[in-house]
Amino acid sequence: MTAVLNPTPTLLDVFHNQYYPHVQVACEDWRSIPFQYPHSCIRIGTLFSGIGAIEQAFKRLNLNHSIVFAGDIDQHVKKSYFANYGVNEATWHNDITCFDATEHKNDVDLVVGGSPCQAFSMVGKRLGLEDTRGTLFYDFARIISETEPKVFIYENVKGLLNHDAGNTWRVVQDVFNQLGYKLHSKVLNSKDYGIPQHRERIIVVGFKDHSVNFEFPKPIPLEHSMQDFLEDFTDSKYYLGEKGIKFVTSTKNRRKRYTQINGDIALCQKANQQFNWHGDFVFEHEDEIEFDTFVFDINEVEEKYYLSEKVRNYVLAGGTKNFKTSTKTDLEIARPLLQTMHKMHRAGVDNYVTHKGRIRKLTPRECLRLMGFRDDFDIAVSDTQMYRQAGNSIVVDVLIALLKQMDISKFGR
Repeated sequence: MTAVLNPTPTLLDVFHNQYYPHVQVACEDWRSIPFQYPHSCIRIGTLFSGIGAIEQAFKRLNLNHSIVFAGDIDQHVKKSYFANYGVNEATWHNDITCFDATEHKNDVDLVVGGSPCQAFSMVGKRLGLEDTRGTLFYDFARIISETEPKVFIYENVKGLLNHDAGNTWRVVQDVFNQLGYKLHSKVLNSKDYGIPQHRERIIVVGFKDHSVNFEFPKPIPLEHSMQDFLEDFTDSKYYLGEKGIKFVTSTKNRRKRYTQINGDIALCQKANQQFNWHGDFVFEHEDEIEFDTFVFDINEVEEKYYLSEKVRNYVLAGGTKNFKTSTKTDLEIARPLLQTMHKMHRAGVDNYVTHKGRIRKLTPRECLRLMGFRDDFDIAVSDTQMYRQAGNSIVVDVLIALLKQMDISKFGR
């Protein structure tokens, strides 16, 4: 890592919301970048807010923030959002086309959103800006113009780039350029930022201050597979079977101090501990597995998520005469989660897993995990609505990488 010194501090450092260093620390791994002002408060506004991906990112980063405004036209989304974030009706707008944000000019540090993607998606009809949903992009740009945030993040499907032979993307870029922001754009894949889901999205980051230097966060090694995110997954590699448990917990073995469970001070480690069951062990209560800084509950998956023989035969079929698809299930990296996955497409489109010899679809909780939402997210709607909301969300871990890379704390107050 090569460090570059910042300019000599001035009084502007005290009011760091107005101070942006012209140079940044060059770092290969964004995860090791410390926040320069960890106690600052970032004022955020979200458009097409969904279930609050950026709010989850701030929560997981333990950063102070306040929600200036949020909104979505879907009342089911509103129910999920209100169940998970401390907002009230005054903060919420139901229709972006009727939302006048001029009262929030210079009162928001970061605006995040992605206008509905169906107009540009490979799965949709791809009418682009001719589609009403496509024109909502202009409302996103209008809100940026009205509020003038220090930073904005815009997200959409990769199909936006090549729609109408690239003309749609050129229009989008022209509109953003007219806002007067310094722009950076790149396609990012969730699997490159810690989430085992192949989900490519175009990300546009705009800075009001043109002196800010920014590069997109570099990919990191993928350490987990989709199986790690399943509710009924237990990695037997690290768990003792019945025979091992009886040996480790036997009175004779523990009296001789060959082994200990949940000890405060580790015993002398043995090279062959994994083979002879001597050494240190922990007893996990309440069936929880901890990955990094989060905990996933191990649950029995309800019967309703398992496929009947008829549905199983349909989703595992290789297609028809004119349509062929993969029948592969139990992928290590999930296919993109779709907002229509409640309909259960064929296996080449959706994700299915095998458990105890039976095929099942992903549960809503598993879909949330694969979008970067922890298990403390409150599911307040039906399964159908939760599938839709998860499939429409931005992946939280991608946003975390962006916030870390730009050091969002510099833009707070």
